[in-house]
Amino acid sequence: MLNVIAVMGRLVADPELRKTPNDVSTTTFTIACDRNFVRAGSGRQTDFFDIVAWRSSAEFACKYFRKGQLIAVNGSLQTRSYEDKSGNKRKVYEIVADNLHFAESKGSGAGAGGGQQMGAPPAARALPQEPESYASGAPEDFAVIDDSADLPF
Repeated sequence: MLNVIAVMGRLVADPELRKTPNDVSTTTFTIACDRNFVRAGSGRQTDFFDIVAWRSSAEFACKYFRKGQLIAVNGSLQTRSYEDKSGNKRKVYEIVADNLHFAESKGSGAGAGGGQQMGAPPAARALPQEPESYASGAPEDFAVIDDSADLPF
């Protein structure tokens, strides 16, 4: 079976850290994701997804993410059913977060978290360089590879 989901959107509110009776950290927050298409005669629609994070992911979200900040989440989709106060049966769809990522640069965010991943070394924070182009190279710029030998891996 495969249950993998990846979404990117803006936080609707600041995540708030809670603890279970067994002292496990958890948080629930909602992100707003614009749809990729616009129907003729209407504006762009937005979907709102409920996210649940546990343990260190919950602590990370509450420490570094704020309302309005762009966040990328990957995890799995989970459903659960319950009965509300009126006795009506309800079904909830939630994304259980495996990983949370900053999805915008530090200067463009609405929150204080920034655009780098927690603990990334300084070299990893540098902007990617433009790859060298070989489109105008001459044949002598390329080496011949002997593919008759066994692969080294």
